[in-house]
Amino acid sequence: MHTSALTTSLDDTLTAELSALRARGLERSLRTVGRRHGAAVETTKGSAVDFSSNDYLGLASDERLIAAATRALHEHGVGATASRLIGGNGPEHEALDVAVAEFFGAERALSFSSGYAANVGIIPALVGGEDVIFADALNHASLIDGCRLSRATVHVYPHADADALESMLDARRVSARRALIVTDGVFSMDGDNAPLARIVELAQRFDAWTYLDDAHAVGVIGEGGRGSASVAGIHGEVDVTVGTLGKAFGAAGAFAYGSAALCGYLLNRARSFVFSTGMLPAQAAAAREAIRIAGTEPERRERVLANARQLRAALRSAGVEPVGDDTAHIVPVLVGDAERTMQIGAALAECGFLVGAVRPPTVPEGTSRLRITACAAHTDAQIRDLAGALAASIRE
Repeated sequence: MHTSALTTSLDDTLTAELSALRARGLERSLRTVGRRHGAAVETTKGSAVDFSSNDYLGLASDERLIAAATRALHEHGVGATASRLIGGNGPEHEALDVAVAEFFGAERALSFSSGYAANVGIIPALVGGEDVIFADALNHASLIDGCRLSRATVHVYPHADADALESMLDARRVSARRALIVTDGVFSMDGDNAPLARIVELAQRFDAWTYLDDAHAVGVIGEGGRGSASVAGIHGEVDVTVGTLGKAFGAAGAFAYGSAALCGYLLNRARSFVFSTGMLPAQAAAAREAIRIAGTEPERRERVLANARQLRAALRSAGVEPVGDDTAHIVPVLVGDAERTMQIGAALAECGFLVGAVRPPTVPEGTSRLRITACAAHTDAQIRDLAGALAASIRE
């Protein structure tokens, strides 16, 4: 038996990799955030105002969601105990799927354990090695991984460039069995929107399917919070829409909605659904209550968007220019250098404000940024104070 005198230590190798990340200012660590009270949170350094989360409607700490989850815990226990196809499909899962379909006016919906699980399960279920995918350059990591797992040929078009997409479709669609156009609706790091109406028109012209990850739009924008397709005036024309329950809806998990045929197929072929334990019944109950609230309290959506406008205005008044769509509830401030981005983020945390300090590989090299999010729970004073603290941190 061959043996080597030299061995490669796993820990030594990984320690060296971590050291390299640290030297480039790219090493990450966890930040502990405790109990929420609206936009206020408890951290290890005391109270802070959270401008980093995706709790857009301010529902994560809503007592009605807590009550719904508590009731479900008492009625159904903690875990689903099995995949939904085996023995883990309970009344709360069924009720959630119905609630999602009704909220979006779809034939059917199917819930998943997370948005990541949905994307890496659904895309490979729809296309394979004989097929082609056309994907936006700034798609979320879960979409990128779903495309890779599908083994389809992937063509990446420049961000939100429908003309480039048209040229790619014209040149490369004809040789493939199936074609899928994959895009985010609202892009999480830039706060801008995909040109959905044009994408759907191109899909129809070139015999392609459309796949929309609307995680950062559902519950916030569009008629009744229906999302990006509603804003674009094409609601119901996208083939597959994925949304999350862990952002605007303040719970956890995700869903896909569309035709009854789509959801029936995914139930059989999306591996992340077939082989995963169902979400906690309490989680499903809380998400369903959040959907009910989102549908009956439109003032929450109005407040999010009003706060986003006020936030952009306050930043500009303080001498800080945000980027992205002026109507978006995601407000990025481009810094560029990764280390400086982290320093500014840390300085804001010392002042009692949490923002997302985002570096590569989440964003391209040289585009590190502060990702600030508006939510319904933010007050006018909190927004003004953040703008002032950010401007001071940048100057320092």
